[in-house]
Formats: sequence, structure tokens, C-alpha cells
Amino acid sequence: MAQANISGLDMIRNPRSNKGSAFSLEERQRYGLQGLLPPNISSQADQIARSLKNLRRKTDDIERYIFLSALQNRNERLFYQLVIENIEELMPIIYTPTVGQACQEFADIFRQSQGLYVTAADRGKVRQILANWPHRDVRLIVVTDGERILGLGDLGANGMGIPIGKLALYSACAGVPPQQCLPIMLDVGTNNEQLRKNPLYLGLKQPRIEGQAYLDLVEEFVVGVQDVFPGVLIQFEDFLTPNAYRLLEIYRERVLCFNDDIQGTAAVALAGVIASTRVSHIALKDTRIMFLGAGSAATGIADLIHVALCDAGLCSEEAYRRLWFVDLHGLVVKSRQDLAPHNLPYAHDREPLGFKEAVAAIKPQVLIGATGAPGTFTREIVSLMAELNERPAIFALSNPTSRAECTAEQAYQWSGGRALFASGSPFASVEYDGKTYKPGQGNNAYVFPGIGLGALASRARLLTDEMFLVAADCLAQQVSDRELQAGSLYPPLTDIRAVSKHIAKAVAEVVYARELSDSEAPADIMGHIESMMYDSSY
Repeated sequence: MAQANISGLDMIRNPRSNKGSAFSLEERQRYGLQGLLPPNISSQADQIARSLKNLRRKTDDIERYIFLSALQNRNERLFYQLVIENIEELMPIIYTPTVGQACQEFADIFRQSQGLYVTAADRGKVRQILANWPHRDVRLIVVTDGERILGLGDLGANGMGIPIGKLALYSACAGVPPQQCLPIMLDVGTNNEQLRKNPLYLGLKQPRIEGQAYLDLVEEFVVGVQDVFPGVLIQFEDFLTPNAYRLLEIYRERVLCFNDDIQGTAAVALAGVIASTRVSHIALKDTRIMFLGAGSAATGIADLIHVALCDAGLCSEEAYRRLWFVDLHGLVVKSRQDLAPHNLPYAHDREPLGFKEAVAAIKPQVLIGATGAPGTFTREIVSLMAELNERPAIFALSNPTSRAECTAEQAYQWSGGRALFASGSPFASVEYDGKTYKPGQGNNAYVFPGIGLGALASRARLLTDEMFLVAADCLAQQVSDRELQAGSLYPPLTDIRAVSKHIAKAVAEVVYARELSDSEAPADIMGHIESMMYDSSY
């Protein structure tokens, strides 16, 4: 809807009010737009067709990313309607895998600032900087410090592409109004010397602050956010594992927040594991799961699966015995002296083994990769999983696509077409032995938008493990038997807004049941959620 307090060129130049050539004759007369636009009036469908034509003539994905960013900054509703109607084609452009390249080249392709930058030089002034944001009705913040961007490492301030992309998915996939979203870069410096030497780099050209100075800045940020934007949901994104766990431990019981790499990844992976049991016919509580990689993503998945196993009837010790880790130094066992605190619950009393030997000895039904190291699921490993299981589940979750532990084609070929495969970034359908396989994308976008929408709709004070469990179970229920038969452990992306609504409802029901909201449950929770969702049509 056009904003009545602005007119003329200001209306055209405001991405929130701009409709471009779609302004009606009556609107052109009312807002002083006559003569400022071509005379022929376009429909939004016409504009989408024109945008797709221009987008598809771009020669590579980074140019398509730049095109879509420019459209978002020019005509917000057209951008979101375009993405919603073409989610399968465009989500890999606005997020993984293309966002990885966009972050690497962020300083080179920078056109217009989006969001806020809070830096290590701003100690004592963080609240003032937050208050500079022109919109007060902010309900959702995605923040990163850029230290562990996807599987690409320390990209410093270039990591701002991640909060921008995540919030675009909140609006496209779950209808969170974009004016309620705020991307924030917590720029504490970078240890990437190549970036610091780059004259075009836009962030602080200094080593990262660490220790208490780092924690003090984050504390000032969180306190300032609560003051300027009361009740806002904070999503921590792409923090290095030790910081990710420490910040989650500090704030999860204090403010409405979660870490997507730990909890969002966990929920989407758990959903895939639950869906795989419908094919393997092995109950979740009887499933052995092995992780390659022991960072925040992998241990976050294991932590939530441990909760799910206990919920399925196992005691805590039995649940831990279903979960095994292999890292750079081999099987995680009690005799090792190099384990981080978050790995200790998964250190079993067993002899040290290499990856292949561990798979052969433990005989997992599910193999989950979260390494950032491409090719680590070799032919030998996948073939061994297929020898041990009729329907082995292979999750190659590392992002972007270039970092996946194996490709979909490799998983199907090396398993004789029996693998249940999922990946963090998209893979095309695979033809093998006369059958078409449609690999599922275990993308966090299936989960975090719905969880956020549910938390905002219910005005939750905290997010609990139970909410991520119900989100995972709800997502698994959305996978049809037909999709499972085609090899997919997740529903099609075209259904993602419907999936997000169901997850939001499930989360909101837990919020109200556990009395974690100051508001009463509406008679029609789904109707209430739908009434809050952003409509990008004109």
C-alpha cells in the first residue's frame, strides 16, 4: 500500500512504497506521479515477467544476486513477490550457495548499505547506534560477527550478506514483514589478513577483539537491543563454535534468542532423520547416528537428537550411546585430551579409530557431515554405509555446495541407488539406473522462519528445546510418501510458506502451554498467524 505521507519522486525512491510502472492512474494523480513514470500501467505479473527475463539473461549467479539486491532496494514488494513465486529458482541465489560468493566479494559488489554496523570502536555508544535505525517496530534481528561464514571461515564485515539473506528468507518463506527485520553486523575486526590488506574492504582493519572485551561488547549490544527494541527476537548467526555456544549459554534464559547454526540446523537435521525412519523402518530410539565434524552445527544437531531420544523413552546415557562423532583426529573417545567442552558428552569409552574404521565398528544407520570439507564422504565410505544398511541415510550438510561432503549423484551411484540423501545446499535431480531421484535440501530455511514467526505471533519470552523438537517433528510430517519414494527427506520448497505456518502454529502452542507469553492464546492460532503475514502483492 502506498504511504500517504510521501509523494512524487520520494514515493518512487522509497523501496517500501514504490510500485514502479504498476502505480494506477488514480495513484499517479493522488501522489503527484504523473509524468514521472511511463504512461502504460503494468500489472505486478508483468513486472515479474520483465524481472525474470532480465534476471535470466545474466551470465552467472553473482550477477543475478546483484540484480536481486538492487530490486530489493528499489521495489520491496516486487522483490518478495518474485521470490515467493519462484522460490526454487531464486532461493539458491539470495541464499546458499550464492550468498557465500557474495560474502567473499561483498566489498567489491557493495552498492547500498542495508542494516546496521556495530563495531569494536563503538563501546559505550552501542545503544545510540541502535537508536539511529529509523524504524522502531523491529521484532527480529539477525546478527553475525562474521567469524565463521558458512564453510568459508573468517570473512569479517563481509559476512553482512548472511543476516541480509536470512531476513529475506524470513519474509519470503514465513511472511515476517520486512520492516520488522533488522540485519546487524557486529564488526569486532578480522583475523583474515588478506581482507585487512584489501583497500576495498569495508570493515575494521584490525585483529579481532577477544576474551572479556568481546563479551563486554556483545553484552552492551544485547542490553541495548532490549532497550531500543523491546521483545525483539535475536538470531545469532555464523559465530565461531566456542563463541556460539558461550553466547547461547549466556543469553538463552535471559532474552528471546537462538543460534541458527546450533539449534536451527539441529531441527532441520532431526526432521530429516525422523523422515528417514519411515523408509528404514528403524525406530528413532534404535537408530545409531555418526557425525563427521564436531563443530557447533554437528554438536547442536546431536544435542537436539539427544533430547528427542530421551523423549522417545531412552535414558540420557542410552541416548548418548546412539550418537558418535569423528573429527580431524578420529573417533571422539574418552581417552582423548583435546576435546572441547561441548564434545565431552559424546566421548565414549572405546579405542581410538579412524573414520572408516569407526563406521565399520559402530555400524551407523545415519551419517551426518558438517565439516566444511568437500569430498570427505568418499566412495569407500558411502559404499560401506550401503553394505551395512539397506537404506543408508547420508546427510552432506556443509555449505555452500562446493563444500558438501559428497554430491547427490555420488551418494546414489556409490550406494546403488539406495541412499537417502540430503544436503545443505541444493542439488539437481539425478537419473540413476532408470529412476529419477530428487535429493532433499536440509536447508535451515525450512525451520527458522517458522520458528521465528511462531515466537513473534505468540510474543514468546524465550525459545526452548521443546519448540525446536516440535518444529522438527512438524517438518517431518510435511514430507509425503511420494516425496520419500523419490528420495527426498524434505517437502518441496514450493510448499515452504505453508510449512512455515504449520511450524509457527506448533511453536506458538508450546509457548502458550508453557506460559512463556504475557498474552493469551487466541481462539484461532493459525488464523492469528496468517493475519500477521506479510502480503507482497500490490
